[in-house]
Amino acid sequence: MSFERDFYEERRRKWRRSAFWRGVLATLGVFALLVGFGYWFSDGPRLGSHIAQVEISGVIYDDPVLDAALKSVEENDAAKALIVLINSPGGTTAGSEAVYERLRRIAKDKPVIAVMREVAASGGYIAALGADHIIARGNTITGSVGVIMEYPDVTGLLDRIGVSMETIRSSDLKAEASPYRKLSPEGRAAEQALIDDSYDWFRNLVQTRRGLSGNQLDAATDGRVFTGRVALEMGLIDSIGGSEFALAHLESLDGFESDLPVDFYPLDYEEGGIWGPLGKFLSQNSVLKRFSAEDGPRLYSLAR
Repeated sequence: MSFERDFYEERRRKWRRSAFWRGVLATLGVFALLVGFGYWFSDGPRLGSHIAQVEISGVIYDDPVLDAALKSVEENDAAKALIVLINSPGGTTAGSEAVYERLRRIAKDKPVIAVMREVAASGGYIAALGADHIIARGNTITGSVGVIMEYPDVTGLLDRIGVSMETIRSSDLKAEASPYRKLSPEGRAAEQALIDDSYDWFRNLVQTRRGLSGNQLDAATDGRVFTGRVALEMGLIDSIGGSEFALAHLESLDGFESDLPVDFYPLDYEEGGIWGPLGKFLSQNSVLKRFSAEDGPRLYSLAR
């Protein structure tokens, strides 16, 4: 009896151990399936062949999160093309340059189409120039080819309230321009040279990417904004339409696979609860950021 009891007890222990590990494996299998289905149906890019889509909205800064999304498109062989949706009044010249350069790297291996929405002006247009084909609505606001630097002048206010700012600096051009003192002729000339250099770069970009020259280039790069219809006449864009026209253009390309799904590549900002969206808004879209002493002066390509 003792032998039989020990035998059956050992069998029960083995069965319980076996059931435990079967349960663990089943749970892991279900979890893996859920993760797979979640990844497939989520906003993340799929593994099969597809057309990637990335949205650029708001003021453009040098944004590591946006660059990471674009880089994932560049490195994903399953992404056969990229559609960039742009809804931006512009941004810093360096930030827009970073987007442009990343799009040109992507375009070495796959078609890149820019679709302008309500506005894609100044720095937003710099980003669009990184595409192989630019599409806009008839009433999209674009153009505004130029560079601007602004700062407040509070010297009158300080004089009125009897406050002065004492500054010790290595040279008269150090930390020019400043809201706390009038800009000297030498300082203004130095700042103008800075603006002119960035503007020449922007203008040459339009000339090279859009094939404009002479009076046509002058008219397109004098700082004005244009509707999509006028931009088409001036050679700043390629066609009038929306995202469906981007798909039609891709399918018209020789050798491009038709009927590919379009997958959105999200910008994975860390939300951080209620403060996450607020922090993102303040860091990316706040006008106050332009005057922050912590951030320093920046060159902007913004539609005004």
